[in-house]
Amino acid sequence: QRARLDPDLLTHTYKHFSKDWSDHALWWEKKKTWLLKTHWTLDKYGIQADARLLFTPQHKLLRLQLPNMKHMRVKVNFSDRVFKAVSDICKTFNIRHPEELSLLRKPRDPKKKKKKLEEAEEEALDIYSSPGLYSKTMTPTYDSRDGSPLSPTSAWFGDSPLSEGNPSILAVSQPITSPDILVKMYKPQSLLDKAKINQGWLDSSRSLMEQDVKENEVLLLRFKYHSFFDLNPKYDAIRVNPLYEQAKWAILLEEIECTEEELMMFAALQYHINKLSIMSSENHMNNSEKEIDEVDAALSDLEITLEGGKTSNTLGDITSIPELADYVKVFKPKKLTLKGYKQYWCTFKDITISCYKSREEAHLMPAHQMNLRGCEVTPDVNISGQKFNIKLLIPVADGMNEIWLRCDTEKQYAQWMAACRLASKGKTMADSSYSLEVQNILSFLKMQHMNPDPQIIEPITTDINPECLVSPRYLKKYKNKQILARILEAHQNVAQMSLIEAKMRFIQAWQSLPEFGMTHFLGGKKDELIGITYNRLIRMDASTGDAIKTWRFSNMKQWNVNWEIKMVTVEFADEPSLAFICAEVDCKVVHEFIGGYIFLSTRAKDQNESLDEEMFYKLTSGWI
Repeated sequence: QRARLDPDLLTHTYKHFSKDWSDHALWWEKKKTWLLKTHWTLDKYGIQADARLLFTPQHKLLRLQLPNMKHMRVKVNFSDRVFKAVSDICKTFNIRHPEELSLLRKPRDPKKKKKKLEEAEEEALDIYSSPGLYSKTMTPTYDSRDGSPLSPTSAWFGDSPLSEGNPSILAVSQPITSPDILVKMYKPQSLLDKAKINQGWLDSSRSLMEQDVKENEVLLLRFKYHSFFDLNPKYDAIRVNPLYEQAKWAILLEEIECTEEELMMFAALQYHINKLSIMSSENHMNNSEKEIDEVDAALSDLEITLEGGKTSNTLGDITSIPELADYVKVFKPKKLTLKGYKQYWCTFKDITISCYKSREEAHLMPAHQMNLRGCEVTPDVNISGQKFNIKLLIPVADGMNEIWLRCDTEKQYAQWMAACRLASKGKTMADSSYSLEVQNILSFLKMQHMNPDPQIIEPITTDINPECLVSPRYLKKYKNKQILARILEAHQNVAQMSLIEAKMRFIQAWQSLPEFGMTHFLGGKKDELIGITYNRLIRMDASTGDAIKTWRFSNMKQWNVNWEIKMVTVEFADEPSLAFICAEVDCKVVHEFIGGYIFLSTRAKDQNESLDEEMFYKLTSGWI
C-alpha cells in the first residue's frame, strides 16, 4: 500500500528549501562573533560540540532616530562594522561624507520611567514605504532655494535593501508642531550630563551584533565629528538639512550655550525656514513637471569650475603678511580684583600681540607681549550693550593665562577676533581664510541687530508659536508676546534669505558659538572633564566649563591607551604629556574621537570621495 503525502506538507517543504538563504550567516552567541569566513572549518574557529550557533539573517531592521527627531525604519547589515553600516545608510539617504556621522544609543532620562519612555518611542515611530532616492548615474543636483531634487528625468530608484523609507524626506525641514514635544525631550542639566550622553557612541570597528544591538532597537543617527568637509548647498541639500536639524535641537534643548540675542536670531531663522519650507512644499505640488537635464547641469558646473570665480589681488601681496594696529583695551584678571581695562596701542603681527603704552612708543620694548599659538579664544558680545570682548586663555607651563581684549566697534572686533582664531591654530592673517572669517563674524553680528524701526515689522501673526522656537527656560523668563515681538524684530535681518541660505546661515551661526564641536568626557578627577574638538584636547573645570589646559593635535606626537587601567596618554612635541583615566566611559570611545579627528584632517578636495576604511581603523581601533 502506497503512503499518501499531504499536499500542504509538500508545499511547505518546497517553500522552505526554495527560500533565499544567501543573507543568512552563523552567529556564535558566547563569543559574540560572526562566522563569516566560510572557508574555515568550525574546528578552526575553536567551536566545540556543545556550542550554540544561531543561523540568522545579517540584514535586520533598525529604528533610526534622525537629527529631526523623527524615526525611520531601515534595514542594516548587523554583521558589518558600524563604520561600514553607517556608510551604507548614508548612501541610501544620499548624504555625502558619511565618515562624519555615527550611531549613538538613546540617553535615558533618569526622571522618566523606562516603560513610559518606550511607549513614547512607539508613538513617535513613523514608517515610510515609498521608494528610496539615489541616482544611478551621478550625484544629483538640487534647487538652490529649497534643496529639492531638480531632475525627475534621472533614474531614481529604491531597490536598495537598506531602506523601507523615502530619504528625500531628509531634505525637508519639519517644524515643531507642539511645545509639548520640547517639554518631553531629555535636556542635559550640566556638563556632567552631556558627558554621560557621549558614553553611548557605538564602537565603529565592531558590528552591531557584537555590541548587543537588538533588531528594531532605537539608535540615534547623528553627526559625531564636527568637521564638515566641503559643505556645498548645490549637492548637499540632504546633508545640510540634518545638520540644520541637529543644530536646531542642540540649541532648543540647551545642549550648547548661547546668549539671548543669539537665541532670538536662531528663533528668527527657524521661523523663516519653517515658513519657506511650507511655501516650498506647496510650490512643488503645483510644479511637479519641472525638468532639468542632468548632463547639461553637470557641463554648466564644470564650465564655471574651470573658468573660476572672481579673483582678488591677494597674489600681489603674497610676500607680505597683513598686520593690525589699533588702540585696544586690555585686562588681565587677578584674584580679588574688579575688572579694570587699560588702553594700549596694540599691534598684531604673525601670531603675536604686542601692547605699548602709546602709539608713539611702538618702536620701544612692549609693555606686554602674547603669543597666541594654542590659545583658547572665546567671544563675549552684547550687541545692544555695544560690548565686544575677546577672552583669551593662553597656554603657559603651569596652566592658562587669562587675558581680555575689548574692542570699540564691530569692524575692529571682527578683525581682531578673526586674527586671534587663526593665530590660535598657528596661522597668520596672510591665510586665505582670514577675510572670509572677518565677513562671517560681521554677518553673524548683523543678524543679531534689533530693527530700530518698529513700523516695518510684520504684524503679529497666528502662525508663530514662540514656545516652539526658543528653549524652555526663556519661556519662564519672558511672556510669549515679548518673545514674539523680539523674534519678529530679529526676523527683519533674515527675511530676504532663500531657504537653503537660511539653513546655511543657521549652521554657520551654530559653528560660531564658543562651545561648538566640544565633546565632553568624564576625566579621572571628580571635578574635571576632558573636552575633544576637531583640533585640540582640553582639560576643563566640570562645574564652570573653563579650560584649565589646552593641547593642540598639530603638536601631538602620539597617543597610547592602557586598556587594563583605562588610561589614555598623549605625548606632545614640546610640552608635558597628557594622561587621564576614562571614568564611566569605555576608553575606546575617547580613543576613537582622537583618531577620528586625525583621520578627518587628512581629507583633501582633490581626492575622490572613496574612503580609506583601513586607515580609519588603524587610527581608531587600537589593540583590544
